[in-house]
Amino acid sequence: MSFRLRVALLTAAAVAVAAIAAGAVMYLLVQQQLDTAFNDTLRTSAQTARLQGGPRPDDRFGRGGSTVRVEYLSGRADIFAQIVDSSGDIVGSDPQAGESPELVTSEVLAVADGKRADAFADVTTAGGHFRVYAVPFTPGRALELARPLAEIDSALANLRFALIGLGVGAALLAALMGAVISRVVLAPVRRLSATVNEVTRTRDLSRRVAMTGHDEMARLAASFDGMLTALEISLRQQRQLVADASHELRTPLTSLRTNLELLARGQPTDPAERQQVLVELVAQMERLSTLVGDLIDLARDEEATLPIEAVRLDEVVAEAITDVRGRYPRVRFEAAIEETTVRGIRPRIARAVTNLLDNAGKWSPAGGVVEVTVGAGEVSVRDHGPGVAPEDAPRVFDRFWRAPNARSLPGSGLGLSIVKDVAESHGGSVTLEDANGGGARFRLRLATSA
Repeated sequence: MSFRLRVALLTAAAVAVAAIAAGAVMYLLVQQQLDTAFNDTLRTSAQTARLQGGPRPDDRFGRGGSTVRVEYLSGRADIFAQIVDSSGDIVGSDPQAGESPELVTSEVLAVADGKRADAFADVTTAGGHFRVYAVPFTPGRALELARPLAEIDSALANLRFALIGLGVGAALLAALMGAVISRVVLAPVRRLSATVNEVTRTRDLSRRVAMTGHDEMARLAASFDGMLTALEISLRQQRQLVADASHELRTPLTSLRTNLELLARGQPTDPAERQQVLVELVAQMERLSTLVGDLIDLARDEEATLPIEAVRLDEVVAEAITDVRGRYPRVRFEAAIEETTVRGIRPRIARAVTNLLDNAGKWSPAGGVVEVTVGAGEVSVRDHGPGVAPEDAPRVFDRFWRAPNARSLPGSGLGLSIVKDVAESHGGSVTLEDANGGGARFRLRLATSA
């Protein structure tokens, strides 16, 4: 069963239930009003008959326009009346209507016996359906009035028929309107579904739902378009990463292969040159290892496996400085560290800080100073190297990008890119600034722990 059909059927069912409930309430109200008016008429007639103490004449027109005097105990031709004693005997009745023993009920006998002040009862006889009302008449006797319920029964039957017809008609109309409304309402859903199917079939992430409006469906479509945009960017970056990684890996691998082939042919024969080839092989292996390690760090989704916690940024920086000092013995690292706590993944924050320190140490001259400042969720690393050229500044955080004068230095071109990824994944940022007196200053800002 389609969703559209379910909407139509549910709409029809809801309207049918509402119509039945409303009809039932209306029926009960009308029935109550008719019964009340009917009973009031019987009470009034009974009171009148008790006051009159006997039959009242009623003028009727006979043949030839003559007037016929007809007497009724109730005072009305449409209300039958008779007097019943406590034993159930009829001791008085309308002269014209005669007696009706079948209308004597237990309620009437209870009134005649003085056990009840008055009583109503519904009686069905061969002559029809009657409402009986009894009141005390004289000691040991009760005045019984009976009126046919045919009019009320007919009115209620017509009302039931009308209400049933109204409910059925309302349900059919609701089903029709539900089908029309569901077609209109579900049009955005069909459009969204068609886009999803098209993206699944063609793997074209550039398609968009492009739905306008401010309702829930428009927001859902906007969220879906945002997801497609994020997936498209992610896929583009993934492809670019694969392409760049392939290019970057090709260079050291080609160099390794060339040098190994030379050594396999017994060249060079000069021991000094042979030693130089071995040194280059080791350097290429180190570069390849560094590149592979950076690629693994860049591609690994560590946020899904490592906990987010409160991290003492000052402690992380102090540990990173101790580690980096061993790799750059000719560079002096000076630190001004204040206690500060951030929220994040400690190993990734440590990797970002280490990359900044490695970058500063690599560009610092022998005897140079790297100034590290920590406070308020920020790490500032300033070196006294050549700095970054203005035309190169926009690309320093790009993957695999290396400045022209950095080709001879160790590195993979991924260090600062990893710093940027870590900063953004932690709700922070990293920026490059020109430092007074030369060199470059990098500022890593992270969200502080509440």
